[in-house]
Amino acid sequence: MYVCGPTVYDLPHLGHGRYTLIWDVARRWFTFRGLEVRFVSNITDIDDNIISRALRDHTSEPVVAATYEQKWWEAMDLIGVARPSQVPRATQYVVQMVELISSFLDDGVGYATSDGIYFDVSRVSDYGLLAGQPLDSLRAGARVEANDEKRSPLDFALWKFAKPGEPSWPAPFGDGRPGWHTECVVMSLGLLGDGFDLHVGGFDLKFPHHENERAQAVAAGHTFARHWSHSGWVMVGSEKMSKSLGNFTSLTDLVEKTDPRAYRLLVLRSHYRSPIEVTPATIGDAQRALGRLDTLARRFDLSALAGPSLEVASEFTWGEGGKALFEKVGGFLDNDLDTPSAVAALFEAVSGANSAADQGDDALAQELARAVNALFGALGLALLSTSHLVDETSGTLVAERDEARSLKNWAEADRLRGELVALGWVVEDSPSGTQIRRP
Repeated sequence: MYVCGPTVYDLPHLGHGRYTLIWDVARRWFTFRGLEVRFVSNITDIDDNIISRALRDHTSEPVVAATYEQKWWEAMDLIGVARPSQVPRATQYVVQMVELISSFLDDGVGYATSDGIYFDVSRVSDYGLLAGQPLDSLRAGARVEANDEKRSPLDFALWKFAKPGEPSWPAPFGDGRPGWHTECVVMSLGLLGDGFDLHVGGFDLKFPHHENERAQAVAAGHTFARHWSHSGWVMVGSEKMSKSLGNFTSLTDLVEKTDPRAYRLLVLRSHYRSPIEVTPATIGDAQRALGRLDTLARRFDLSALAGPSLEVASEFTWGEGGKALFEKVGGFLDNDLDTPSAVAALFEAVSGANSAADQGDDALAQELARAVNALFGALGLALLSTSHLVDETSGTLVAERDEARSLKNWAEADRLRGELVALGWVVEDSPSGTQIRRP
């Protein structure tokens, strides 16, 4: 899999969080099913926006890129996105980009203007394939740019000639820096080879970015990605969330205020190609649903899964009921990653596990609960018992209350319950002792 990664000049917003969560889920599910997944996601560390940020902050482009790449990985860790197998950076592949551009100039696919080297899209017969529109239609709707030296408004920059004060690299056709669309085609083919399985990203990359990648690969005689997939936007009212519109909320801001797992669950509840709106109401509803899952974890003493390492189905024991749930959920996920139906089935199984336990069928209850835990783990969502969340003071009160109850000192147990409630906990009794959770 090749995932178009971030341009690191600002904090990641919720839209970035969504697409990384979606493809993290896909990778985790493929791995859970037993596939070996080589997951490559790039970093664009030189770009017009990075140059502008460096000027605004009175610093250098490498400092901007390093600063916001660190912020990116911090945010990805907070929302539980597993690190890629490989993380190529654009500046590491400039030599290969220069070689590709030189070949385009030799073949007449590329041409020079006063400000750079451009790709002639008319030389690719099926240009517009990913956009689903013919070349004439795309040309008619193209935004006319200031450069009147371009042969067509659709032609795109392969190389931008050096400007004073901007970073540049040597090239036989003139020093400068690569255009954005040339980065990923070089890195993906270089690391994954011709005909790799899956190229993904946000819907806004479908055209022109991914189409321009594909066009370069075709023009260079390569078999590019065999499959493409694009995820929907995060919406703010009727507009997508983006840095350019200035309407984004950083991922850091979200996870400081809410359980980061709530955003993953919200993403899972919507099909990856559909838009979602992130509001206090939708996040609040996801947090309440998480409460049901964590209650299950407490009741059945489930271990937290979905860490940096990826789960594999063969490592779990599946009883008859668990296997049936696995097959049902797997059927949904294998059908275009239908996470909403899969999540609905898992919540039905949560109810089934609790009902079985209430009716005394402990074997079925445990089987279903363990299967729910494993399958949510496969989607990157950890079910947490209170042992992962309780501070030292509250933990001491829980232990003291359990001791009081074992001695049948009910008055002391009630007093300790009151202290826990005063600290903001909901207190529940269970066969394994006092359980506490946040409301």
